[in-house]
Amino acid sequence: MSGLAKYLISLGKNVGGSDVAENEYTSELRNLGAKISFGSDAEDIEDYEIIIYTDAIKENDARLGLAKKLSKIVIPRGQFLYEVSCEFRKVIAVAGCHGKTTCTSMLAHIFSAAGKKFTAHIGGKDATFSNFYSSGSDFFITEACEYKRNFLLLKPDIAVILNSDADHLECYGSEEELQEAYIHFADSAKSAVSLYCDLPISYGLSFGFDKSADYYAKNIRSSEGVYSFTVYEGASELGVLCLSVYGKHNVLNALAATAAARNAGISFEFIREGLSAFSGVERRFEHIGKINGADCIADYAHHPAELRAVIRTAKKLTSGKLFVVFQPHTYSRTKNLFKQFVKVLSPLSNLLVYKTFAAREYFDDAGSALTLSQNLKKSRYGDDAEDIYEFILNACAGDVVLFLGAGDIYFIAKKLLSHD
Repeated sequence: MSGLAKYLISLGKNVGGSDVAENEYTSELRNLGAKISFGSDAEDIEDYEIIIYTDAIKENDARLGLAKKLSKIVIPRGQFLYEVSCEFRKVIAVAGCHGKTTCTSMLAHIFSAAGKKFTAHIGGKDATFSNFYSSGSDFFITEACEYKRNFLLLKPDIAVILNSDADHLECYGSEEELQEAYIHFADSAKSAVSLYCDLPISYGLSFGFDKSADYYAKNIRSSEGVYSFTVYEGASELGVLCLSVYGKHNVLNALAATAAARNAGISFEFIREGLSAFSGVERRFEHIGKINGADCIADYAHHPAELRAVIRTAKKLTSGKLFVVFQPHTYSRTKNLFKQFVKVLSPLSNLLVYKTFAAREYFDDAGSALTLSQNLKKSRYGDDAEDIYEFILNACAGDVVLFLGAGDIYFIAKKLLSHD
């Protein structure tokens, strides 16, 4: 939402909004001239003509109710994102269960290196562009969220599908229904870029590790957790890419960005320059400090596949023990993917499962952090920040501490480390 607010501010619009509490995004918007309120205060609704709300807002929300009573134009975020996209000549929309923010940021750096007139709407904070950047209206590069089928509102020129792993099953009911939505998303675009053999899409471009993909990687090498590789476009060798971000999964993100950029007519020279300049996104394997000499890293991982990737990367980087603090994000995700979470987390010897970040949901014991912890023989459960602090004090020099989750665990971790 804050990225869309920045877009409106860039157009000279009078922008206001609300959040549950002050944070980095609200502070940034205040500095740009937005009027921000907190809690359930609805008194400023009459100052605005259009009210945009996210799916996290309940139907009985006081501000939403007042807006409707005052006959304001009320638009859900997904619909508004589509309206914004219509203002641009071409739209590139990045979808997938994981990797959207990283791939979108990679594309922003590539288009910047190529000197294109573009606007990037990013779901996290890129180290260079933050979550919004604009140099023109030729291209709109945005994330496309699958939650409640919001991505189907977009009509992109290039649809990028990074993966179709099961998530948000409370919205879709089954993995098959989710995959059908991704296929529909690809069908809605003029061209599609998708992970090789992930979905039954017989057109467009594919990327992957398999040499049958349209864009694939060979000669993959790792140096202290970061990767370099040779990119092939069919049988033609394009050249070598050297990434500055951790994890083999980012090879796939870079291949997807390469395929999309080539589809948009960008030469490999600028792709290489852009990806070389990409230094990462906040909460994506971000080093946030030390405790007792141990490196502390935060990552947004909140899906079993994401946890597996970040844990694998961290194990390669540490010569000592790995300590993991994981905060489940929503009861429904934990409940629907319970067996996968148990499988990924069970091998860990030093694990603390922190209380669930409920987001938009009500308590469900079957999907609670406590229930998950009770099904992991080597884990302990944490209910407050002091539990986390006592746990990570066991780490020492040579160890790595991971703080994983899409909730407030990131801010809790930074606060704890600032007082260490």
